[in-house]
Amino acid sequence: MMSEGLEPRREQFIGCLLGHAIGDALGAPYEGLADDVIFQMGPSDRIVRDPGRDVLRYTDDTQMTIGVAETLLERGEIDEGALIAAFAANYRPSRGYGAGARKILEAYNDGEDWRVLARSIFPGGSLGNGAAMRVAPIGLAFCDDLDRVAEQAARSAEPTHAHPIGVDGARLLAVAIALAARGGPFDRKAFYGELARYAETEEFRWQLSVARKLKRTDSVQGFGNSLEAHRSVMTSIVIFATSPDDYPAVVARAIGQGGDVDTLAAMAGALAGARLGVEAIPPRLIEQLEDHHAQGRSHIEALAGELFDGRSRRRPGGGS
Repeated sequence: MMSEGLEPRREQFIGCLLGHAIGDALGAPYEGLADDVIFQMGPSDRIVRDPGRDVLRYTDDTQMTIGVAETLLERGEIDEGALIAAFAANYRPSRGYGAGARKILEAYNDGEDWRVLARSIFPGGSLGNGAAMRVAPIGLAFCDDLDRVAEQAARSAEPTHAHPIGVDGARLLAVAIALAARGGPFDRKAFYGELARYAETEEFRWQLSVARKLKRTDSVQGFGNSLEAHRSVMTSIVIFATSPDDYPAVVARAIGQGGDVDTLAAMAGALAGARLGVEAIPPRLIEQLEDHHAQGRSHIEALAGELFDGRSRRRPGGGS
């Protein structure tokens, strides 16, 4: 499907993280609305084409993605203690964190045992899409080794989303990012076949089997639009796989699903950005993304560049 001989470009790493943040920010004002309401307000293609003049402000999806990237750059891999510390240091309640994440991060900042709390808030752990929404940097950093991507993604989910479905959502989105970053001709069935190798829950295995049979024009509504990982992660993946060479179309379709719009658009935007590079994102959207503080657009772009440089150094002959 995607030749392993093709080297990802720096622009793809930047496109992935900025594509994620822009999708997140474009979807945020419509979070929780039904698809027909968004159609009346938009429709979604107009929302992406002409979002108005306001600054595009991202949500917790991007705030936590920044924490994952910072942890990878600091440690070279996912360390759960370092990751939760990064989440807590970056915690801004105004970004719209879910109730479970708020409790865990506030407990950490208060010196409580966040590990106990993470597994007690939801019996068996959270099965939400919160781990998947932030996992893009892992798919980039280890894109040459899908097994490593899957292992690191699962580790990154544990601090807040220990349920097998929550972990599987993170694992599959990270592997999808890695595959997208490899570029080359896109074979949807082969793409889904690669993902199926890493699906460990029946829910995702079944969804992947359905996705492989879909036609490009088929509805994706059956995959869901809510905050549970198995009701949103595959939706974004399928939307990307339907239009892998059109960033605006991917984000617009994700927004048009309604429901957990910011996360759907963030995940789909990250996938399209990883494949196509930053040059595929309309320049106006990049310019409108918030950049008036220390973790704005410039910081996100810098993190992407550092992740690319770190990957290059790990390659044979790439230096120490």
